[in-house]
Amino acid sequence: MYMTDVVDSDELLRRIQRARAFAARAEREWRARGEEAARTDPRAAGEAESRRVAYEVVVEVLDEIVRPGRHPVRG
Repeated sequence: MYMTDVVDSDELLRRIQRARAFAARAEREWRARGEEAARTDPRAAGEAESRRVAYEVVVEVLDEIVRPGRHPVRG
C-alpha cells in the first residue's frame, strides 16, 4: 500500500492507532533511557528528555485526532 492509495476511515483510524502506540512505546523507552543516563551522563539525559517530550507531543496530537478534548491546550 502506498501513500497515494485511497483508504477508508476505518483503515485511517487503524493507522493512527498504530502510530500512537508506536509513539507511546518510544516515549516510555526514552523516559527509561533518560532516567538511567541522569545518574551518569547529564548530556545524554538531556537528549533523552528532548526525545521523550517530542514523542509525548505526538501521542497527544494523535489522541486529539481520535478523541478531541482529551488533553488540555498547551500554551
